[in-house]
Amino acid sequence: MNKIDFTREGREVLSLESRALGQLADRLDARFSRACELLLACEGRVIVVGMGKSGHIGGKIAATLASTGTPAFFVHPGEASHGDLGMITPGDLVIAISNSGETPEILTLLPIIKRMGIPLIAMTGQAASTLGNTAVECLDTSVDKEACPHNLAPTASTTATLGMGDALAVAVLKSRGFSRDDFARSHPGGTLGRRLLIYVRDVMHTHDDMPLVTSGSQLTTALEEMSAKGLGMTGIVNAEGHLIGIYTDGDVRRSINQSIDVQTTVIDQVMVSDPRSTTADALAAEVVQLMRQHSINGLFAVDPEQRPIGALNALDLMRAGIF
Repeated sequence: MNKIDFTREGREVLSLESRALGQLADRLDARFSRACELLLACEGRVIVVGMGKSGHIGGKIAATLASTGTPAFFVHPGEASHGDLGMITPGDLVIAISNSGETPEILTLLPIIKRMGIPLIAMTGQAASTLGNTAVECLDTSVDKEACPHNLAPTASTTATLGMGDALAVAVLKSRGFSRDDFARSHPGGTLGRRLLIYVRDVMHTHDDMPLVTSGSQLTTALEEMSAKGLGMTGIVNAEGHLIGIYTDGDVRRSINQSIDVQTTVIDQVMVSDPRSTTADALAAEVVQLMRQHSINGLFAVDPEQRPIGALNALDLMRAGIF
């Protein structure tokens, strides 16, 4: 076993692949634009095919397209020749990936794809190959060399192909006007789905569950309200019902440290005026960022007149799986 500097070797690989991506970006031209237009014009599904490592990259590209507004799925070219070709129908579009452009399993499909009148986009490192010459649009994903010291294992070439797929997906996404809400509908599960689908209104406490006292109340009244509602805070509203202040567990500790007389103090003397607030329609994930940025553990949702309509704290967001 050779003794090597693993960190240095790793950096060389990443530097080489980074250069490959930079060269790829420099080569983008009208062919890329036409490929994007073909994707936008596709009335069916985008079918991605590729063998070996190209197949793994193709699966990721298909998944990225599907999650960003372009219906797509991956078909194994070997299986396509044995029945799965029936998944491809008129109105679809095919993206074929082959670094050599001469992968036998893909070349077998080309006459059938052409006979069906289906547009074919090629991603290949050999633009003059059979695949490159057959495609309606050929996207050059060639690299100077692989990161493998033997220049054999697909490394820089697969990185370049994946980058090209991401470039297509994001360019088309922007052209479609694909929104965050659209993205959320494709990702309802897991942390990502929760971050995009849960709003403040979904987790806030409302009506009698909101801890509120009126301006001029005794501090003891505020403490009783905090204990009864269990959110670690209370809001203070004026005679018109507008939120003018907040008093939290942290403020209680500061009051004790300052030897404030709980029995005689009015809440207005110790509250935090003009507290930060949110709206019921804000994403809960945005509130998490607000809390972290300002080191606060709770806040109120207010209406356009600054009247509190809900309250929430960090524990509510943790229960929702967002914090």
